[in-house]
Amino acid sequence: MTHIYYCILWGICLILAGCIRDDAAYGEAGIVAGDTLPEFQVELDNGSMLATSDLQGKVSVLVFFHTGCPDCQQELPVIQQLYDLYRANDSVAIYCISREEAAEEIEAYWQAHGLTLPYSAQESRSVYNLFSGQGIPRVYVSDKSLQVYSTYSDDPIAGLDELTEDVEALRMKNKE
Repeated sequence: MTHIYYCILWGICLILAGCIRDDAAYGEAGIVAGDTLPEFQVELDNGSMLATSDLQGKVSVLVFFHTGCPDCQQELPVIQQLYDLYRANDSVAIYCISREEAAEEIEAYWQAHGLTLPYSAQESRSVYNLFSGQGIPRVYVSDKSLQVYSTYSDDPIAGLDELTEDVEALRMKNKE
């Protein structure tokens, strides 16, 4: 019985470590504020395609996550609140992109937690690696010209106030 507990504890440690540290060198930030969003294309949960070019002309919030990551579990409800604030606003786009997680797992998590925001299930790291080398959650807020305005990771995770301020600042900038 003790062996089973050690196996469970070891599995939990691996999951927690996966949120913070990955195979990349420590401190590798990837895309930072001021950079341009990389070119990518993903299939969303509703079957439509999302490409970088679809974000042109909009304030965008992209979130990389895994439902087994405790920090992501804290961040996703915040992103849902942000999505609820802007879902009817065509000038703001909010999407979640998984890192190494199947659609079935994400769909079950979304249903269990009442999430409605659009997501793309990615079973590999190919899209994630365009943005970062390590760590989730990762949040990228970008302007209408695809320039990254702000980034957030797990220390600390992005709050609703910070994200709303970023989106509003870019919406005002877009009106100029």
